[in-house]
Amino acid sequence: MVRIRGRVGDWPVDLTVELDAQDWAQLAQHVAPAATAAPVSGAAAVASDALWQTTLDLLQKAGQIEGPQLLVQLAALAGSEAAGKRLLVRLRHCSQVRMEAGVDAPIYHWVG
Repeated sequence: MVRIRGRVGDWPVDLTVELDAQDWAQLAQHVAPAATAAPVSGAAAVASDALWQTTLDLLQKAGQIEGPQLLVQLAALAGSEAAGKRLLVRLRHCSQVRMEAGVDAPIYHWVG
């Protein structure tokens, strides 16, 4: 049994998932490659934390910004469009950020 508690936006989540032995075995097949990956080095972790903090600072200073414009800035900051997209996804799940649907693109708001 797995219990998941937390929040999705403003909504509290308390979910219990029951798995039998076959389900656990199937899940382990999908998780095993990630578990055997090399650990992140100390320098890489510090760089990642610094990049995330810079991302938060950028949105905080802007107050709000449209998704495409934010992606351009994050891609330049992170060194690639793929890395910029990963930061956008992380922002969507950050409690300090609210995302709303704009007319043409999502708008990211800093809520602190």
